[in-house]
Amino acid sequence: MFVEIITIGDELLIGKTIDTNSSWIGEKMNGIGLQVRHITSIQDKKDQILNTLKTAAKRSDLVIITGGLGPTNDDITKQTLCEYFDSELTLNTNILEKIECFFLNKNLKMLDVNKDQALLPHNCDILENVRGTASGMWFEKEGVVFISLPGVPYEMKGIMNETGLPRIKKRFSQGKVVNKTVKTHGIGESYLAEFIKEWEQKINKNDISLAYLPSPGIVKLRLTAIGEDESILLKKIEYYIEELNFLIPDYIYGYDKDSLESVVGDLLRKNNYSLSLAESCTGGHIAKMITSVSGCSDYFIGSVVAYSNEIKGSLLNVNQDDIKSYGAVSKEIVEQMAIGLTKKFKTDFGLVTSGIA
Repeated sequence: MFVEIITIGDELLIGKTIDTNSSWIGEKMNGIGLQVRHITSIQDKKDQILNTLKTAAKRSDLVIITGGLGPTNDDITKQTLCEYFDSELTLNTNILEKIECFFLNKNLKMLDVNKDQALLPHNCDILENVRGTASGMWFEKEGVVFISLPGVPYEMKGIMNETGLPRIKKRFSQGKVVNKTVKTHGIGESYLAEFIKEWEQKINKNDISLAYLPSPGIVKLRLTAIGEDESILLKKIEYYIEELNFLIPDYIYGYDKDSLESVVGDLLRKNNYSLSLAESCTGGHIAKMITSVSGCSDYFIGSVVAYSNEIKGSLLNVNQDDIKSYGAVSKEIVEQMAIGLTKKFKTDFGLVTSGIA
């Protein structure tokens, strides 16, 4: 079963708004075993909407649309959907009452354009929006399901979680989906792919798909299996993860929701080690990461943002003449910072950063 996501709005195309809806919907679709094949962003223009819907209907089983359902004149998606689905807008008194209550509870005056939000295509199934005034809509045409949702993320997510996803699961049941993510550090995506090429071929033959999810310094490997028995799927994935551990033991640092800072913290606590920080160009960012972990006081002592050369000298005993000779961003100065840091804070480890912003 293939899914297509269509986002509507000029603000997405000119870079004023980041499309977080597509990533959220894509994650939810993957979680229930449905594959997103296309994501398209378009203007709120009649011809673009109609052409995009026609194209999507030829290649997808489920089309999810977000945006273009606001109360202003530039939001024409609802009217265009009527044309595509051979429908007409009719007043839904039940939705009108709920919109009236929405404004009453906020002690706001309801305008005529707000009342128009209760005008809905007569042949759609309404997906109620309890967080706003734009209703979601479920259409079916020639075996393809179309879902139109408001573009406001928390409204869209509310409708999907409460109504859309349960109905999608029932309609497009794909069995159980099991995902497991292996997190690696210290090796680039292309080198990693070459290193585990034979292993990847093996898991693909055993109906496990692999996705590479790179970010600065980290490459996540997400393994996915679909079937009827969740426990069997999980055992199969875990078997191949064990194989991966033998292949790249020095690069794997965690799984699923593990973070580098939490893994480092666990190692420090386990070995009864202490840590201090001296940051220059990172300006306290690493300290923020370390202290985001609950219980970090077991191992983290404190930090210094030694940005200026004077602070490097007065707090960390860095030789000022060496700064002139080698430059503030140099191996020699960073080593002096680390030695001065561990002496001042009396810690087992001192982590120092320097660089040119």
